[in-house]
Amino acid sequence: MELILSSAVILLLVGSLLLVIRCGSLVLSGEMPTRFFAFFAILFTSGLDVGLIIFPLGEFPVYATEAVYGFTNPLAIEFGFWGFLIWLFYFVTTFYFCLVEPRLKLFEIPLVKWINNAIVITTCAFTGYLFLTYLPDYLSDVTTFQQYVIVGLVLMAAVVSSTDIRFVKVLSLSSTWLFFALIILVWQFGGIGFRGLTDNLVELSQYFSNIHRFVLPFSDYHAFYLFWWFAWSIMIGQFVARFVGGMRTWQLLLALLCIPSIPIALWFSVLFGIYEKGIKITGPLNGFMLLVGVVFVVNSLDSLTRLYSVNLNWTVDEMGLHKYVAFHWILLFTLIMAYRLTPLQIEWIGLVVIGLYLLITGLIIRYHRELVTHDSYQSKAKTT
Repeated sequence: MELILSSAVILLLVGSLLLVIRCGSLVLSGEMPTRFFAFFAILFTSGLDVGLIIFPLGEFPVYATEAVYGFTNPLAIEFGFWGFLIWLFYFVTTFYFCLVEPRLKLFEIPLVKWINNAIVITTCAFTGYLFLTYLPDYLSDVTTFQQYVIVGLVLMAAVVSSTDIRFVKVLSLSSTWLFFALIILVWQFGGIGFRGLTDNLVELSQYFSNIHRFVLPFSDYHAFYLFWWFAWSIMIGQFVARFVGGMRTWQLLLALLCIPSIPIALWFSVLFGIYEKGIKITGPLNGFMLLVGVVFVVNSLDSLTRLYSVNLNWTVDEMGLHKYVAFHWILLFTLIMAYRLTPLQIEWIGLVVIGLYLLITGLIIRYHRELVTHDSYQSKAKTT
């Protein structure tokens, strides 16, 4: 499995490099182009989930003590699992769904279509499962029954919000501003100050001198993250590509690598200050962290539910509002329980995505002549 994962990552890096070299100046636009900040908000909040909020404080001690992570500090490790280079996963798929898919329509082939949507649905449910699993860390007195009720209500909110496209920008922008507010509140709560924040950012920058170590999996947990990012990449590329607004390929690459990494770096740096001081987040701030986590969950589930429902024509227009909400809620809650009660793992979904990548690559090679012909025809049409 590790060999498959490593090979897939290398091919992804090579593919990204070739895209920038050959198509760097091409202008990309989606179906619903948005202004840059709205695009950034949609990308950031759809491309990340509740794990960004709830994982780091539990992971810092592991990275500080286990020998496999000893080549740098825990903060740089955390950033390496979430920031910068890892966003190449989204670059390739966003480019594909902006430029290639509208021409070849490979994802309309029945087999590809069903594999793709099975990936979207199961990965969507994994987000709900993570929230269910880590909820007791923020609500210490919550019972098992209450966990299920809370997750069910959050899932219901996400499914209802997916019924109207207008909620996308509202959710994305509110998630982004709430996240920045959380960074400021945690920074003040920890008494880190500008000096402490700067020192932590310097520590985090050690990631860049060790960036080569993050290309291939160096631990089982790193492999889990890479599989997780593969699972997310195929569907986030589909969703985010709709909102790209006239960016060149190289601009899209830089935007994906750099812009989400800035708030991620700030967030991890203030959390690391909390960890180093041994401060426990409690009371209203803990509640606010939970609120931001809930908004992230709703945003992720909303965008993914909207994606697969449109792909499969399981929409409100086709099913009616009440049937739509009931059907998607039952489907996703059942899959959340499957993660909880069966051996189903996100690594399996990541393997399926890698297989789908290979299938699509083979089809692109097969239909390359049609793609070139289509582009040549468009170029001639523009000049006449």
